[in-house]
Amino acid sequence: MWLLDRLLTRAITRGALELTTADGKVRRYGDAASPPVRIRLTDSATAGRIGRNPALATGEAFMDGRLIVESGDIMDLLELVTSNLRWDRGNDLRVSLWNQQRIAAKWDELNARARSKRNVAHHYDLSDKLYDLFLDPERQYSCAYFKEGNQGPESSLEQAQIDKLDHIAKKLCLKPGMRVLDIGCGWGGMARHIHRVSGAEVLGVTLSEEQLKYARAKARELGIDGKVRYELMDYRDVQGPFDRIVSVGMFEHVGRPNYGTFFDKLASLLTDDGVALLHTIGRVGGAGATDPWTAKYIFPGGYTPAYSELAKHIERAWLWPKDIEVLRLHYAWTLEHWLKRCRERKADIVALYDERFYRMWEFYLAGAAVAFRNDDHVVWQIQLGRTRDGVPVTREYLYR
Repeated sequence: MWLLDRLLTRAITRGALELTTADGKVRRYGDAASPPVRIRLTDSATAGRIGRNPALATGEAFMDGRLIVESGDIMDLLELVTSNLRWDRGNDLRVSLWNQQRIAAKWDELNARARSKRNVAHHYDLSDKLYDLFLDPERQYSCAYFKEGNQGPESSLEQAQIDKLDHIAKKLCLKPGMRVLDIGCGWGGMARHIHRVSGAEVLGVTLSEEQLKYARAKARELGIDGKVRYELMDYRDVQGPFDRIVSVGMFEHVGRPNYGTFFDKLASLLTDDGVALLHTIGRVGGAGATDPWTAKYIFPGGYTPAYSELAKHIERAWLWPKDIEVLRLHYAWTLEHWLKRCRERKADIVALYDERFYRMWEFYLAGAAVAFRNDDHVVWQIQLGRTRDGVPVTREYLYR
């Protein structure tokens, strides 16, 4: 217990946490005047596990029911902790905790071909019924775009996801007759939208068999399967050329050792006047590491890149960055919508899986939301091409 006590004494200085241990003792941390988030540990071993490896053991204890939030909920607990460990100049405790993870994360990021499909299946080949419970009708499983940003999560998720598709389509400067590649096409919503607004022919590639089945069925249902095709294919095996390339929410699974390969492939697939749009989660604090709980339970092989880690590979591939947009709180709002919907459908999720899975999913969504509120996470939208031309020289065309 002394390790956890020492950690919480250092970590919780704003707000308050009240911890009841398995033997009934109560400890309080932080500001004496603040109403506390109250948690209880059901066994003595859990305190030691969290003290030794908080980033992994906290999530596991919550999943197993060994850490119970008795006042507030898991979002309140994670908000309290991460607001104290906020990405900020001079937060030495945050730096020391994250340094533990960097070495352990290296192996998980290799993501060679043999692992890529298995890693994707781990998350995306879950039951379709699960995703229908909390996603919008187009199954957009990536950051939405809240045009009325100050309204935040009060805006409609459905409208924000449509606005995201529109925003990306505008950045691609689409024309009828173009050939478009969607790398990591998910359930196919982006590809269908591109064809709908431009008439372009689209090839979507994915490594998820479940997503592929859904996307193909949807294209047949809409009568566009001759114009919008989906293939089970690694991006490294695609043959071009393409006038436009888009990739939304896939790059986080590429892995740092493969960044050079990805951008070289992008450059080789684009026509001379082609345009690519990369939409990916990013970090503003430089190179980091995927936390061990997320790597183990949610996204094995996943990694969130700093822009500095992308820039050198973009340069070496002789690609022009034409526009870079940073979406800061948009993903926090998106995740809060998803979390709210999952909580409303808890009984359905438990019926699909079990209580432990539900708590895992709740921890994942809440943890991701606070990462965009308090950690160094953002979303990059990077517009690229082989030449300096091909798109207007200002952003005015996006808002006409």
